[in-house]
Amino acid sequence: MKAGEELAPLEIAVTRTLIVAGALASRDYQDVHHDAELAREKGSPDIFMNILTTNGLVGRYVTDRFGPSAVLRRVAIRLGAPNYPGDTMVLSGTVTEVGDDGTAEVAIVGVNGIGRHVTGTVTVAVPEGAA
Repeated sequence: MKAGEELAPLEIAVTRTLIVAGALASRDYQDVHHDAELAREKGSPDIFMNILTTNGLVGRYVTDRFGPSAVLRRVAIRLGAPNYPGDTMVLSGTVTEVGDDGTAEVAIVGVNGIGRHVTGTVTVAVPEGAA
């Protein structure tokens, strides 16, 4: 791994099941993540993905690239355009820094049909020879 290295993109189908399952798994029972009618009453065109699901998908993206021995040290993300059912989110990443201590910082972007859903950085520790 080296600075400037780009990670292969990952396409994730944004389904109702993924949105609802992610919200339930993270104990986020806000109706905008599982009830389309109530989401519309609150001004959203449909249910949308919560930040904890996005955070998990970002973590999965990085650990899938660096392998099962990789350890996430820091995940800092910001949400933008909502992930609605029926869309696809494409995650991409670039290694921005490699430390002498076996860590790497990765800039992450996730886009969907209406814009950038997530941006941020992930610091990952990778044992020698694992990446």
